[in-house]
Amino acid sequence: MSQDTLPMPLESLSAAHGGLDEFRISSPREVTAMLKQFQDANVLLNLNGSNGAMLSTTLWSVDPARGQLSFSADANAPVTQKLVECDEAIAVGYLDSIKVQFDVQGLVLVRGAGGSAIGARLPRELFRFQRRGAFRVRPLLRSSPLARVRHPAIAEMQLALRVIDVSIGGCALFLPDDVPPMQAGMVMNQVQIDLDADTRLMVNLRLQHVTSLNPESKGVRLGCEFVNPGADTERTLQRFIDQTQKRRRLMSLD
Repeated sequence: MSQDTLPMPLESLSAAHGGLDEFRISSPREVTAMLKQFQDANVLLNLNGSNGAMLSTTLWSVDPARGQLSFSADANAPVTQKLVECDEAIAVGYLDSIKVQFDVQGLVLVRGAGGSAIGARLPRELFRFQRRGAFRVRPLLRSSPLARVRHPAIAEMQLALRVIDVSIGGCALFLPDDVPPMQAGMVMNQVQIDLDADTRLMVNLRLQHVTSLNPESKGVRLGCEFVNPGADTERTLQRFIDQTQKRRRLMSLD
């Protein structure tokens, strides 16, 4: 069985990160919105039972008013019967590069004229985990993030470059046309990145590639990799990415 379909070990994660708050979604509104994404896009979820039963299914319904949800299921399949015997399971699925998991409790097989389903109580919280370096976020416009860097080929030239996007593994910077060009492979040491009022990083960057943008932008995109970032830096980045995504979700709900 692929590790991608298995639940993340929450106890060990909690010990390693000093708690699970950076991964947890507990707002009822956000929980419902994320479950609706699974339902609307018909995204596969794997239900992992404590007795080893694993069922690939989709969310059939989400009913926050009644505190219930249901999963598509074949009532005659042995794995369905085995899963329902557990009474609870852990659901695991992906939205883009985000691994989402949550407990489903009170499993019951429901038969009807239109088919069968597995009913369960609506979860009170979800956990979401970023695939390392796979997902980039654009900082919110009001934060005006900047990277303060010394030009790798001109030591006396200090630059303040706009941060286009950021991930756990790296970031993209905007280099204006009126600044001497940089070549892929160059390393920029002790770069100060201010992502917002509460998030400042000191990192080393390796320039991986230079990409031309549209002529109106009057500059190029510098794709950079973080060089040996420490655990504290990675935790800070993960928090920033999570908070940015959370704010964007809330803005989309308004």
